[in-house]
Amino acid sequence: MKRIYELIMMAGACLLAACQGAQVPTVYDQLKMQPAIYPDYIGVMVPVNMAPLHFQLTDRYDEVVTRFTAGNEQLVLSGQQVLPEQDDWQELVAEALKGDSISVEVFTRMGDKWQRYAPFGIHVSPDSIDPWLTYRLISPSYVTYEELTINQRCLENYEERVIYDNMLCSTELSGQCINCHYSQLGNPQRTQFHARQNLGGTMLNIDGKLHKVNLKTDSTLSAGVYPAWHPQLNIIAYSTNNTMQSFHTFDVDKIEVLDAQSDLILYDPVSNEVSTIENDKNEFETFPCWTPDGRWLYYSSAHFEYRDTTDQDAECIMRYKEIKYNIYRKSFDPATRTFGPREMVFAADTLGLSATLPRISPEGRFLLMAVGEWGTFHIWHRDADLWLVDLQTGEAGPFEAVNSPSVESYHNWSSNGRWIVVSSRRDDGNFTRPFFAHVDKDGHATKPFELPTDDPNYHREFMKSYNVPEFMRGPVTLKPQEFADALKKPAVEAKYVGRK
Repeated sequence: MKRIYELIMMAGACLLAACQGAQVPTVYDQLKMQPAIYPDYIGVMVPVNMAPLHFQLTDRYDEVVTRFTAGNEQLVLSGQQVLPEQDDWQELVAEALKGDSISVEVFTRMGDKWQRYAPFGIHVSPDSIDPWLTYRLISPSYVTYEELTINQRCLENYEERVIYDNMLCSTELSGQCINCHYSQLGNPQRTQFHARQNLGGTMLNIDGKLHKVNLKTDSTLSAGVYPAWHPQLNIIAYSTNNTMQSFHTFDVDKIEVLDAQSDLILYDPVSNEVSTIENDKNEFETFPCWTPDGRWLYYSSAHFEYRDTTDQDAECIMRYKEIKYNIYRKSFDPATRTFGPREMVFAADTLGLSATLPRISPEGRFLLMAVGEWGTFHIWHRDADLWLVDLQTGEAGPFEAVNSPSVESYHNWSSNGRWIVVSSRRDDGNFTRPFFAHVDKDGHATKPFELPTDDPNYHREFMKSYNVPEFMRGPVTLKPQEFADALKKPAVEAKYVGRK
């Protein structure tokens, strides 16, 4: 009986070892180089609550064994794809927080010969990241643009949900287009997005109740386009934009998205009133952004004077490389809801550059912005980089640790100010994907890492771009059909009340 029990225990131990992976080889050639993996997670820093990093080797081998080590924890896995499970990953993370990074060793075999690559580390920060991310998924095509969704992804695992599906209100004859999701400081109970064309309107989710509003008035250029929800008050600053596209034949940047006009407005959902913030006819004001204390409104603006007023759109397209945006700000009094005069923050045009999308860090010290040679829509500009401005010292320059040879554009801060997300095309130059980087209190960033996925090959097969990623403190719980039902109702017409 004792011998049978021993055999059962041995069989169980063998089964457990097989589940955890193959044996680590003891005889191998040591290589000086690190393995080529995708996504590139070599030397990155990750939040304590981030989903496991799954990756794969980019070269093929007869056999692969990977060993993770952190403190007293060790995990051995086999296979071309390296897929640590959630529980195992959290055990490694817990050990790494004690002072050690997660060490990763990759062993490969071709024929009867094993080799060991130089180990690499995955560093773990005790600074957590907001648990959810929202974004629009859109195909890089102008024929199938209606097939898009606003999604939300839990960063602590791989769960993804659809917030709204554009096809729910599109028909064969009447299409719809939705733009990106935005919230009040990541609050899933206060969110908004715009619907254009069929059944168009601004969809507001205020404390779980849906409101469809038409923000276009006789005194404004358009409905609200780029939003900024005040951090404390239930008011929203918008840009209003006369936007158009130009397609190039020879330029490496094939598309130019530009504004022939743009202004800033303020909307009060309680009174349903729209007022003007800025509407200088020679200024293209856009991309509003509140400071965390709600006392300043930052925005981008380009000075542009038309020479021929008969066809402004055509002139704008012909002179598009002259359009260069600076960063400005206006003081705001929350008690009276009035604005002060504009102040220059960053004069990009004096450097021959254009700066857009200002984003202020939660403690108010840093300004993060997208910078290119011209224009407003830097996602189509291969030269676009992120720049960081220290608002205490005035020091400004490219955020070199985060930038790549390809496009860096839309970006945002986590609620604790220790993480940023940036839209980047560094993988293939065509598809925009979210990358994350840690930023310390002095503005130093770590190597960006790509949004983890369960299947590490997922993004190489996924033919859509992630558009306008925004951090969220929790998931939006309203169903896509609830948004669709609300969009099918008539919009409430906003009232224009003048200038703030």
